[in-house]
Amino acid sequence: MARSRQLAPGVGRFSRSQAASRRGLYKGLKKSDKPAPADIPAFKEVTVGGDKNSGTRLVPTSKAPRFYPAEDVRQPKKSRKSPKPAKLRPTIVPGTILILLAGRFRGKRVVFLKQLDSGLLLVTGPYKINGVPLRRVNQAYVIATSTKVDLGEFKVDAKINDAYFAKPATKSSSAEAEFFEEGKPKAKEAFPEAKSADQKEVDKSVIAAVQKQENLAKYLKATFGLSKGQFPHQMVF
Repeated sequence: MARSRQLAPGVGRFSRSQAASRRGLYKGLKKSDKPAPADIPAFKEVTVGGDKNSGTRLVPTSKAPRFYPAEDVRQPKKSRKSPKPAKLRPTIVPGTILILLAGRFRGKRVVFLKQLDSGLLLVTGPYKINGVPLRRVNQAYVIATSTKVDLGEFKVDAKINDAYFAKPATKSSSAEAEFFEEGKPKAKEAFPEAKSADQKEVDKSVIAAVQKQENLAKYLKATFGLSKGQFPHQMVF
């Protein structure tokens, strides 16, 4: 392959067209077809000596390689296990007061209601006491306290599940509509009345149980925090 020798940095001996002409790319590639390989049987019959070897034997025509390649294509590990929801910690039972460690309401104390099918915990503030609505939280990001609320025979409605918290699909606005809005902030969607009614229905029973214990409402309203030199595992809740 002819190359254009550089006369100076960035300046070649030949122009681009001259270099291409010398390389002979205009001639194209050869298009002669290779003859199709003949069908080779997987086994062949070989004569074997000896009275006890039945005279003949079938031998594979292509031997397996003696050595394996050093770098083989990695295959994903096959697993027959199916994902299962996380096992609930023994310190978390319905009515246990939890401390949130992450998210928008970190540092807040909430009441645990039940574990959902996904393994997440369903909790509430209640909303009227500390402003925390019905939410799903991961048990890895909560601290279970020894304080509990006696919920009695209260059961959360079955309709409050993982699908209950799914966000509705929103249609994306066109570029033309965004242009005429002149950068105005999007109008907030009104909170569904059905969910507001569900929140009030759940909090009604929880607040009634909280009011039976002295100073428990103040405890739920207070925000959790650590002072210098304090550690969560050394504190008594």
